[in-house]
Amino acid sequence: MRVTPSLAAAATLSLAVTMTVAVSAGAAPASGTPAAPASMPSYIDGVMPVMDQRIWVHGLLNQFEGRLAGADSSFRWDGEAWVGGDYNRLWLRSEGTVTKGRMDDGDQELLYSRSVSTYFDIQGGIRIDLDSGPTRSWGAFGIQGLALYQFEVQATGYVSDQGRFAGRFEGSYDIPITNRLILQPQVELNLYSKSDEARGNGAGLSDIDTGLRLRYEIWRKFAPYVALTYDGYFYQARRFAQQHDEAAGRARLTFGIRSWF
Repeated sequence: MRVTPSLAAAATLSLAVTMTVAVSAGAAPASGTPAAPASMPSYIDGVMPVMDQRIWVHGLLNQFEGRLAGADSSFRWDGEAWVGGDYNRLWLRSEGTVTKGRMDDGDQELLYSRSVSTYFDIQGGIRIDLDSGPTRSWGAFGIQGLALYQFEVQATGYVSDQGRFAGRFEGSYDIPITNRLILQPQVELNLYSKSDEARGNGAGLSDIDTGLRLRYEIWRKFAPYVALTYDGYFYQARRFAQQHDEAAGRARLTFGIRSWF
Protein backbone atom coordinates (compact mmCIF):
# COMPACT_ATOMS: atom_id res chain seq x y z
CA MET A 1 0.00 0.00 0.00
CA ARG A 2 1.31 3.48 -0.86
CA VAL A 3 1.71 5.83 2.17
CA THR A 4 1.13 9.46 1.48
CA PRO A 5 3.29 12.16 3.12
CA SER A 6 0.33 13.50 5.09
CA LEU A 7 -0.39 10.09 6.63
CA ALA A 8 3.29 9.63 7.57
CA ALA A 9 3.41 13.03 9.28
CA ALA A 10 0.24 12.28 11.23
CA ALA A 11 1.60 8.92 12.39
CA THR A 12 4.89 10.52 13.52
CA LEU A 13 3.07 13.24 15.52
CA SER A 14 0.80 10.65 17.17
CA LEU A 15 3.81 8.54 18.21
CA ALA A 16 5.61 11.59 19.69
CA VAL A 17 2.56 12.60 21.77
CA THR A 18 2.14 9.04 23.03
CA MET A 19 5.79 8.79 24.14
CA THR A 20 5.65 12.22 25.89
CA VAL A 21 2.58 11.23 27.89
CA ALA A 22 4.16 7.91 28.86
CA VAL A 23 7.39 9.53 30.06
CA SER A 24 5.49 12.20 32.04
CA ALA A 25 3.34 9.56 33.72
CA GLY A 26 6.39 7.51 34.72
CA ALA A 27 8.22 10.56 36.18
CA ALA A 28 5.32 11.64 38.44
CA PRO A 29 5.47 10.56 42.11
CA ALA A 30 3.23 7.67 43.18
CA SER A 31 1.26 10.00 45.45
CA GLY A 32 0.27 12.16 42.53
CA THR A 33 1.91 15.35 43.94
CA PRO A 34 4.55 17.11 41.84
CA ALA A 35 8.18 16.85 42.98
CA ALA A 36 9.78 19.98 44.46
CA PRO A 37 12.46 21.68 42.40
CA ALA A 38 16.01 20.70 43.40
CA SER A 39 16.90 24.34 44.14
CA MET A 40 14.11 24.86 46.73
CA PRO A 41 15.56 25.34 50.31
CA SER A 42 14.76 22.66 52.89
CA TYR A 43 12.66 23.62 55.93
CA ILE A 44 12.84 22.25 59.48
CA ASP A 45 9.53 22.26 61.33
CA GLY A 46 8.29 24.88 58.90
CA VAL A 47 11.22 27.24 59.58
CA MET A 48 13.93 27.95 57.05
CA PRO A 49 17.40 27.43 58.64
CA VAL A 50 19.78 30.41 58.88
CA MET A 51 23.55 30.68 59.04
CA ASP A 52 24.02 31.52 62.76
CA GLN A 53 27.17 29.59 63.61
CA ARG A 54 29.81 32.11 62.50
CA ILE A 55 32.64 33.12 64.83
CA TRP A 56 32.81 36.81 65.77
CA VAL A 57 35.23 38.96 67.76
CA HIS A 58 34.14 42.04 69.70
CA GLY A 59 35.93 44.37 72.11
CA LEU A 60 34.67 47.27 74.23
CA LEU A 61 36.76 49.80 76.17
CA ASN A 62 33.93 51.08 78.30
CA GLN A 63 35.99 53.32 80.61
CA PHE A 64 39.39 54.83 79.84
CA GLU A 65 39.45 57.90 82.02
CA GLY A 66 41.27 60.30 84.28
CA ARG A 67 39.60 61.24 87.55
CA LEU A 68 40.72 64.63 88.83
CA ALA A 69 41.26 65.20 92.57
CA GLY A 70 44.48 67.18 92.97
CA ALA A 71 47.23 64.99 94.41
CA ASP A 72 44.79 62.06 94.59
CA SER A 73 43.92 62.09 90.88
CA SER A 74 43.74 58.63 89.36
CA PHE A 75 43.48 56.78 86.07
CA ARG A 76 40.90 54.04 85.58
CA TRP A 77 40.12 51.52 82.85
CA ASP A 78 37.32 48.99 82.40
CA GLY A 79 37.11 46.87 79.27
CA GLU A 80 36.08 43.51 77.89
CA ALA A 81 36.41 41.39 74.76
CA TRP A 82 34.77 38.20 73.55
CA VAL A 83 35.10 35.66 70.76
CA GLY A 84 32.39 33.23 69.73
CA GLY A 85 28.96 32.94 68.15
CA ASP A 86 25.36 33.63 69.08
CA TYR A 87 25.21 30.92 71.76
CA ASN A 88 28.72 30.28 73.10
CA ARG A 89 31.39 32.87 73.85
CA LEU A 90 34.73 33.20 75.60
CA TRP A 91 35.15 36.48 77.52
CA LEU A 92 38.15 38.40 78.82
CA ARG A 93 37.49 41.24 81.26
CA SER A 94 39.88 43.68 82.90
CA GLU A 95 39.53 46.70 85.18
CA GLY A 96 41.70 48.62 87.59
CA THR A 97 42.69 52.00 89.01
CA VAL A 98 46.13 53.61 89.25
CA THR A 99 46.70 56.28 91.92
CA LYS A 100 50.14 57.73 92.75
CA GLY A 101 51.82 54.89 90.87
CA ARG A 102 49.93 52.22 92.81
CA MET A 103 47.40 49.94 91.12
CA ASP A 104 44.22 49.05 93.03
CA ASP A 105 40.97 47.28 92.26
CA GLY A 106 42.74 45.11 89.68
CA ASP A 107 40.23 42.53 88.47
CA GLN A 108 41.02 40.17 85.56
CA GLU A 109 38.44 37.57 84.49
CA LEU A 110 38.29 34.75 81.95
CA LEU A 111 34.74 33.49 81.45
CA TYR A 112 32.69 31.16 79.28
CA SER A 113 29.12 32.26 78.53
CA ARG A 114 26.10 30.42 77.17
CA SER A 115 22.94 32.07 75.87
CA VAL A 116 19.87 30.96 77.84
CA SER A 117 17.31 33.38 76.40
CA THR A 118 16.98 36.16 73.87
CA TYR A 119 18.42 38.73 76.29
CA PHE A 120 20.47 36.85 78.91
CA ASP A 121 23.62 34.72 79.14
CA ILE A 122 24.94 32.67 82.03
CA GLN A 123 28.69 32.81 82.67
CA GLY A 124 31.30 30.83 84.54
CA GLY A 125 35.08 31.00 84.85
CA ILE A 126 37.87 32.44 86.97
CA ARG A 127 38.75 35.83 88.43
CA ILE A 128 42.19 36.96 89.61
CA ASP A 129 42.72 40.09 91.71
CA LEU A 130 46.04 41.17 90.25
CA ASP A 131 47.41 44.58 91.25
CA SER A 132 49.74 46.13 93.84
CA GLY A 133 48.00 44.27 96.68
CA PRO A 134 47.99 40.57 97.59
CA THR A 135 46.81 38.31 94.77
CA ARG A 136 43.49 36.52 95.22
CA SER A 137 41.94 33.84 93.00
CA TRP A 138 38.21 33.21 92.62
CA GLY A 139 35.80 30.95 90.81
CA ALA A 140 33.05 32.97 89.13
CA PHE A 141 29.45 32.27 88.13
CA GLY A 142 26.85 34.81 87.07
CA ILE A 143 24.35 36.19 84.59
CA GLN A 144 24.39 39.21 82.31
CA GLY A 145 22.14 40.76 79.70
CA LEU A 146 19.46 43.35 79.00
CA ALA A 147 16.74 43.80 81.60
CA LEU A 148 13.41 45.52 81.07
CA TYR A 149 13.66 48.86 79.22
CA GLN A 150 17.16 47.95 77.91
CA PHE A 151 19.05 48.24 81.20
CA GLU A 152 22.42 46.49 80.92
CA VAL A 153 22.89 44.39 84.07
CA GLN A 154 25.43 41.90 85.33
CA ALA A 155 25.31 39.96 88.61
CA THR A 156 28.23 37.67 89.51
CA GLY A 157 29.02 35.49 92.52
CA TYR A 158 32.58 34.46 93.48
CA VAL A 159 34.18 31.88 95.73
CA SER A 160 37.89 32.26 96.56
CA ASP A 161 40.63 29.69 97.09
CA GLN A 162 40.51 30.69 100.79
CA GLY A 163 36.85 29.87 101.26
CA ARG A 164 35.60 33.45 100.98
CA PHE A 165 32.53 34.50 99.03
CA ALA A 166 31.87 37.71 97.14
CA GLY A 167 29.27 39.26 94.90
CA ARG A 168 29.19 42.05 92.36
CA PHE A 169 26.37 43.91 90.70
CA GLU A 170 26.85 46.21 87.71
CA GLY A 171 24.25 48.21 85.84
CA SER A 172 24.12 50.97 83.23
CA TYR A 173 21.64 52.62 80.92
CA ASP A 174 22.09 54.68 77.77
CA ILE A 175 19.83 57.73 77.45
CA PRO A 176 20.02 59.23 73.92
CA ILE A 177 19.77 63.02 73.99
CA THR A 178 20.52 63.37 70.29
CA ASN A 179 21.65 60.88 67.68
CA ARG A 180 25.26 61.23 68.90
CA LEU A 181 25.02 62.72 72.40
CA ILE A 182 24.32 60.03 75.02
CA LEU A 183 23.98 60.23 78.81
CA GLN A 184 24.92 57.06 80.71
CA PRO A 185 24.33 56.50 84.45
CA GLN A 186 26.40 53.56 85.77
CA VAL A 187 26.91 51.79 89.10
CA GLU A 188 29.06 48.94 90.47
CA LEU A 189 28.60 47.43 93.96
CA ASN A 190 30.85 44.85 95.67
CA LEU A 191 30.01 42.59 98.62
CA TYR A 192 32.18 40.15 100.62
CA SER A 193 31.37 37.43 103.14
CA LYS A 194 34.55 38.12 105.15
CA SER A 195 36.83 41.11 105.53
CA ASP A 196 40.22 41.23 103.83
CA GLU A 197 42.13 44.15 105.34
CA ALA A 198 45.18 43.58 103.13
CA ARG A 199 43.04 44.42 100.10
CA GLY A 200 40.79 46.92 101.87
CA ASN A 201 37.65 44.81 101.50
CA GLY A 202 35.12 44.87 104.31
CA ALA A 203 32.52 42.26 105.23
CA GLY A 204 29.08 42.94 103.80
CA LEU A 205 28.55 45.81 101.38
CA SER A 206 32.13 46.96 100.82
CA ASP A 207 32.41 49.62 98.12
CA ILE A 208 30.72 51.46 95.29
CA ASP A 209 31.89 52.95 92.01
CA THR A 210 29.35 55.03 90.14
CA GLY A 211 29.20 57.81 87.59
CA LEU A 212 27.13 59.89 85.23
CA ARG A 213 28.87 60.09 81.84
CA LEU A 214 27.96 62.31 78.91
CA ARG A 215 29.60 61.12 75.70
CA TYR A 216 29.62 62.40 72.16
CA GLU A 217 30.05 59.79 69.43
CA ILE A 218 32.32 61.47 66.89
CA TRP A 219 31.86 58.20 65.07
CA ARG A 220 30.16 55.12 66.49
CA LYS A 221 33.38 53.43 67.53
CA PHE A 222 34.97 56.44 69.22
CA ALA A 223 33.34 58.68 71.80
CA PRO A 224 35.04 61.09 74.23
CA TYR A 225 33.07 61.88 77.39
CA VAL A 226 32.93 64.06 80.47
CA ALA A 227 31.58 62.69 83.75
CA LEU A 228 30.95 63.14 87.41
CA THR A 229 32.15 59.99 89.21
CA TYR A 230 32.11 58.80 92.80
CA ASP A 231 34.01 55.93 94.41
CA GLY A 232 33.75 55.16 98.10
CA TYR A 233 33.69 52.57 100.89
CA PHE A 234 31.05 51.36 103.33
CA TYR A 235 31.14 50.24 106.96
CA GLN A 236 34.20 48.09 107.70
CA ALA A 237 35.97 48.96 104.44
CA ARG A 238 35.58 52.65 105.34
CA ARG A 239 37.50 52.07 108.59
CA PHE A 240 40.28 50.27 106.69
CA ALA A 241 40.60 53.25 104.34
CA GLN A 242 40.75 55.74 107.19
CA GLN A 243 43.43 53.67 108.95
CA HIS A 244 45.59 53.97 105.82
CA ASP A 245 44.92 57.74 105.51
CA GLU A 246 42.78 57.26 102.43
CA ALA A 247 39.59 59.12 101.64
CA ALA A 248 36.45 57.16 102.45
CA GLY A 249 34.82 58.52 99.29
CA ARG A 250 35.52 60.96 96.47
CA ALA A 251 33.32 62.76 93.94
CA ARG A 252 35.46 63.81 90.98
CA LEU A 253 35.31 65.47 87.61
CA THR A 254 36.32 62.88 85.01
CA PHE A 255 37.36 62.90 81.35
CA GLY A 256 37.66 59.80 79.22
CA ILE A 257 37.20 57.89 75.97
CA ARG A 258 34.85 55.04 75.08
CA SER A 259 35.69 52.87 72.09
CA TRP A 260 34.82 49.49 70.58
CA PHE A 261 35.61 47.25 67.61
